[in-house]
Amino acid sequence: MHNNSLIVGIISDTHGVLPSSASRALSCADLIIHAGDIDKPAVLDNLQKIAPVFPVKGNMDNGKWTVKIPDTAVINKGGVLLYVLHDVSNLDLDPVASGFSAVISGHTHRPLIEEHGGVLFINPGSAAQPRSNYPPSIVLLKIKDKNLEPLFVSLK
Repeated sequence: MHNNSLIVGIISDTHGVLPSSASRALSCADLIIHAGDIDKPAVLDNLQKIAPVFPVKGNMDNGKWTVKIPDTAVINKGGVLLYVLHDVSNLDLDPVASGFSAVISGHTHRPLIEEHGGVLFINPGSAAQPRSNYPPSIVLLKIKDKNLEPLFVSLK
């Protein structure tokens, strides 16, 4: 960690493919969040070579290898709480009341960064199968002094 900052790589909807451009873009990450629709365990194995991985299960993640993958994850790093789930429409808690700084999701294959009530909602888009004319993308989230600075990285 440089200057007390932490870089969280956020990737989603790989659907069995981890583009080399995504691996390169994530190479600076201190940890990686995969927001679901992983599709193949090899994707997590390859991400694990870069940094510790915190995956959640997506609606396309089935089979024995997914048993250990949670539906939601709470990550406490850099003094901030991050809540991770695949489909933000399934959010069944109040992130403001729960003290979360960000809610991270995937599913739509559309990149999004919005703030609601002081909580950042981040969707990195899809690294492998973007939709709606968006390029494949990930997000690098810099956490410094409890401030969150999300940066979209287009993988084209």
